Order: sequence, then C-alpha cells, then structure tokens
Amino acid sequence: MPAQDYPNTLAAIGETPMMNLPSLRPDEGASISVKWEGANPTGSLKDRMALAMVEAARERGDIASGDPVVEFTGGSTGTSLAFVCAVLGHPFHVVTADCVADEKIASMRALGAQVELLETPNGIAYDGLFEDLREEALRVRDQTGAYFTNQFENHDQLDGYEAFGKEILDQRPDVDEFVMIAGTGGCAMGTARALNTVDREVRISVVEPAESPVLTEGTTGEHSVQGTAIVGSPPLMSDGAYDQVYTIPNAEGIECVREIAREEGILVGTSTGMNVAAAKQIAANHDPDTTVVTVACDTGLKYLSDGLYEGVKESAFCLA
Repeated sequence: MPAQDYPNTLAAIGETPMMNLPSLRPDEGASISVKWEGANPTGSLKDRMALAMVEAARERGDIASGDPVVEFTGGSTGTSLAFVCAVLGHPFHVVTADCVADEKIASMRALGAQVELLETPNGIAYDGLFEDLREEALRVRDQTGAYFTNQFENHDQLDGYEAFGKEILDQRPDVDEFVMIAGTGGCAMGTARALNTVDREVRISVVEPAESPVLTEGTTGEHSVQGTAIVGSPPLMSDGAYDQVYTIPNAEGIECVREIAREEGILVGTSTGMNVAAAKQIAANHDPDTTVVTVACDTGLKYLSDGLYEGVKESAFCLA
C-alpha cells in the first residue's frame, strides 16, 4: 500500500492501524485486536474528538476565524485541541493542574496553547479539582468570549467517533465484541452508533476503574487512570447503548500496560491497560472464532515521567 500524501496535518487524523495482540490472547480464547490511536498526529485518540468539536462549531458559526477556544483537561484532550486550534488559527487557552504529566503540559505549550496551571497540594489531585478547573474555564470563557468546547458534554464528538467505528468495521468486519473505557463516554457511544448498523449483534462493553465504580455502583473514588473522569456518570453515556460494564482494578490495568510493552512491544497509557485487561476477560469467555476489538488510546511516551513503567505515583490526575 503506497504512503498517503495529506493536504494538511489535520488530514492525517484517523485511518489508524488495527493490530492483533497474539501474545495476550487467552488459551483457547477469542482473538484480541487493538486500534492503534498512537498513530494520530499527537499520538492520541483525542485528535478525533478535538477536530470534530472544533469543526462542528465552525460550521454552525459558533467560532469565527481567529476566535479563541478554551477547555479544561488533564492533558490528552488539551494537546489535541492545541494541535487543531494551531492549524485552524484559533488561540487556545487550556486550564489544567500542576499534577499533570510534564510531557502533556510541555506538548500543549509547544503547540502554542496558553497553559494555565492550578496548584495542587504537593502535586497531588484533590477532591473537587474537577469543579475548580471547570469553574476557571468558565471564567475565561465569560471574560474573553472564548468558545468553551466542554468536552464532557459536547455531543459533536460523537460524529468523530462514529467515523472511528466505521474504520473498525472496515478493518475487522468480523468484530463480535467492542470494549472501551468510559472517559467522557464519547468514544464508546459514537463507536456504538456505527457498530449497531450491521445486521448482526456486536456487543458493546465499557470499562471503569474498580476504585471508582460510577456506572455499576454510583460511587466515585480516587484512581490513577488518566483519561477517566472521577465525577459522576459521563453525560454522553446512554444506558441502552452498551451491554456490560467491566470494573478493572488500577493495579490490573497498570500491570497490563507493562505486559503489553514486554509481550507486544508497544508503549501505551493507563486507559489502554484497562481496555486490554477487560478485553482479555471477554476473550477468555469466548471461542477462538470470536473477535474482540478494543482501543490503544495513546502512546505511553506521554506517561514516562509518571513512573508508569517503574512504579506509580501516590496519586495521578484522572481527567480526560
């Protein structure tokens, strides 16, 4: 297959590889495939969401040429929005916290974002940080007139993730099960839109940290899975759009991250570890003719300073 020639960097978002994980396949179990989103320009699945949100706002006239944009984030969404805004000519103000991985803060700044850091006690996330970040983002919006992308409630991202689901069907038309960590809920729900169009059942499952079982028990708690909010049920999640919830302990997800690196040679982040840990459970309960698909959400190069591959910080920031 010849290399593609893109008209601009935004066109390089999507059409990412699908890869099998044969070393992690349970004995006599289903095959496991991951969509490698580290191949996107910023190394993250969130490039799809950022482009969908900004493009939709521009098409509606909510953002005019040169208008500023604001969001609060734990890193990956911020980097993706900084990238999209840089290409489209929108000043981007991001509100985040000093407990976010250094690589993420540096990448947002490198892409031209104005990064506002909220201080945390000893660089550790605290109860109420989500609300404080959101409040500051709203203050910036009100003071500057910036467009607030509001990733946790923005339905525009579903269109971007529906296209993602169509890619899965093109690459794995035999997909039987799809599993994805909850996060904002956008990826799971948008992908479900596409997978539900086929004339056979494709089961949709979502993953949440066992330490914060919002979907299964309605309670929250601290966890170290970056990319997963710790406050209430994701507004974009629809109960009827998924079949099952898997609760995976932090430690199991982190060990899976390290296993993926050792066995498959891929550096991934914490949310991917949770995805693959759940996919292994699903695969173990199916026969070898079944195909389980999940997502390698981003590159693990973003998490090296967190000690993900050596040991885990006392507390990590868990916002998307």
